[in-house]
Amino acid sequence: MNTSATRRRIKVIVNPVSGTRSKRGVTQLIEKSLNRLGYDVDVCLTTCRGDATRLGREAIAEGCYGVLAVGGDGTVNETAAALCGSRTVLGIIPLGSGNGLARHVGIPMDVKAALRVIARDAVRPCDYATANGTPFFCTCGFGFDAAVTHRFSRKGRRGLVTYVKSTLEEFKEYKSEKYRITIDDFEGFEQEAFVVACCNASQYGNNAFIAPHASITDGQLDLTVIHEAHPISKVLVGVEMMTGLIGRNAIIDTLKARKVLIERAAAGPAHLDGEPVQMPAVIEVKVHPGGLYMFTNDRKRRFLPLLSAMSKPFEELGCKIRSLGSRS
Repeated sequence: MNTSATRRRIKVIVNPVSGTRSKRGVTQLIEKSLNRLGYDVDVCLTTCRGDATRLGREAIAEGCYGVLAVGGDGTVNETAAALCGSRTVLGIIPLGSGNGLARHVGIPMDVKAALRVIARDAVRPCDYATANGTPFFCTCGFGFDAAVTHRFSRKGRRGLVTYVKSTLEEFKEYKSEKYRITIDDFEGFEQEAFVVACCNASQYGNNAFIAPHASITDGQLDLTVIHEAHPISKVLVGVEMMTGLIGRNAIIDTLKARKVLIERAAAGPAHLDGEPVQMPAVIEVKVHPGGLYMFTNDRKRRFLPLLSAMSKPFEELGCKIRSLGSRS
């Protein structure tokens, strides 16, 4: 994107407590790699919620070429929120568990491989979305997924086992809601739904594809509505999310929209990229085309249902093995 001969600045925002891996060696590796690429590097550690957003805004004011978010989805989202509407480029070094946005744009889960993506400088203007003015980058959800997110947030322990337990507990108790949904100011429709998800990107994270064909550069949202149905049918949806075949299920409708108005009986839970929030009875979700510049993987392969979804875990395992080998 930038061909200037002058040295460019990149601010590196590191969440020292995300994930399970020590950040000391990672930070040194990132700084060394960026210096070799001709960047001046400013490494900053976050200490509390909101720090990444503050540091991102500082980077814009300082004229930084880019900002690298080093951590999990929370760190990435806070950083991205600061950069929306600017020309400062977001880069991701994914060290969390879900890593939804990183996976969607093809950022490898291995630090060295992710840095090679940054080195190619394949910058693209990407879409972001807002729900009642609050930005999100992958998914905004209402219904069962939001209820699970809230239950999980109340648990004392984190991790996949706790998340699965929260999901099973909520599945036993959850009652679907009625919604009125209006697409792009056209006539609305009423629907009892298990999940209503507004998707800017294809997945929640962890390669769980709620909208497999969503694009972050098409200027549109993918609205996924999972209808109320027999419990077995709803369980099958979970399986199909992991294989990328969710769009073929008869209890699911997927629509394209630039704006979605969602109305429900009362205020209640929602989630923005997996973060639990309370939202009012009326929610306006809008896409903002090309409003976020990102380092993307220009060698990312086209998504193919089943094949792509099933191959991703093996690709990520290979990255981890190579990373361990390089450190031994």
